[in-house]
Amino acid sequence: MANPNNSNFPLDRKDIMILIAGLCIMMIGFFVMTLDKEPFGFGFLGITLGPILVLIGVILPIFSLFKIKK
Repeated sequence: MANPNNSNFPLDRKDIMILIAGLCIMMIGFFVMTLDKEPFGFGFLGITLGPILVLIGVILPIFSLFKIKK
């Protein structure tokens, strides 16, 4: 029986959950941008809140992948 601590997979469960959370936050951000009722999406949701969520969804997995493991 294989030892689960001696896996060849480079990511552990916590890192995979952070990656999935980042993807979900990005999808929510894009969805929030579509909810804007202003012409051409120039309201608060399309210009401010949606892009901030997408940016968080991109930065979160990058930091989780490049963090220094001790």
